Amino acid sequence: MSGPEVRELHSTAEFDSVSLLYADIWGTSPDQAPMSAEIMRALSHAGNYVAGAYDGGRLVGASVAFFGEPLGTTLHSHITGALPGRGAGLALKLHQRQWALLRGLKRITWTYDPLVRRNAHFNLTKLGARPEEYLRSFYGAMDDAINGGDESDRVLAAWDLSGPPTAHGEAGVPRPAGAAHAVRDRDGRPEHAVTDAEFVLIDLPDDIEALRRTDTAAAHAWRHAVRGSLGSLLAEGAHVLGLHDRRSYVVRRTTPAPSPTATPTRSTP
Repeated sequence: MSGPEVRELHSTAEFDSVSLLYADIWGTSPDQAPMSAEIMRALSHAGNYVAGAYDGGRLVGASVAFFGEPLGTTLHSHITGALPGRGAGLALKLHQRQWALLRGLKRITWTYDPLVRRNAHFNLTKLGARPEEYLRSFYGAMDDAINGGDESDRVLAAWDLSGPPTAHGEAGVPRPAGAAHAVRDRDGRPEHAVTDAEFVLIDLPDDIEALRRTDTAAAHAWRHAVRGSLGSLLAEGAHVLGLHDRRSYVVRRTTPAPSPTATPTRSTP
């Protein structure tokens, strides 16, 4: 069975449809959609990327990207939204990749919430992108159905287009020998540990979006736990190797860490 048809968009009616789709996906009113038709119109007219995915003639996903720094090498994918179960997200990314390669670009960057496991799996395992920078509260508080008023921490992911995508299978990267947890899931709550291991594991919650609706204290604890561990490691120059078992970031330090003096502690809000 073939996937959705993806094509570039150019008309006002198409941009209106994308804006309404985004409002539906993010759970906002149409006038508070994550991106307006007018902005898409301007970006498209200036030669940037605006594309939609169609299943049987119905719009099921869309993506908007623009040229970024360094100019001539990078496309920044600002927003991609897709209805579940149709393969539109992957179809859009592969179309975007081909669009960028045809223009001589070498990489695509985008931001995503590091707490959302399915997005981490899609970005790191399926596409082979890698986090480069931790961005604290990048958009401020976002009170929509997905973000639930949480602080909008993001990681900047980069997708290298110069070679074939990294592939480790659905399970992601293997757990390195000697790897130790900096954040471990203990009964739905994050447990911190100080470690000087070269390879560091950072667990993610099962479903952060559901947790934001049912247990805001636990959701905030996860935000601060991952911010403190992943954010600090990336700031120190560590590299994310991938996602292990759809649950844990695997991070490799480039320099030895100070010897740990603390014992594991259960995170509290």
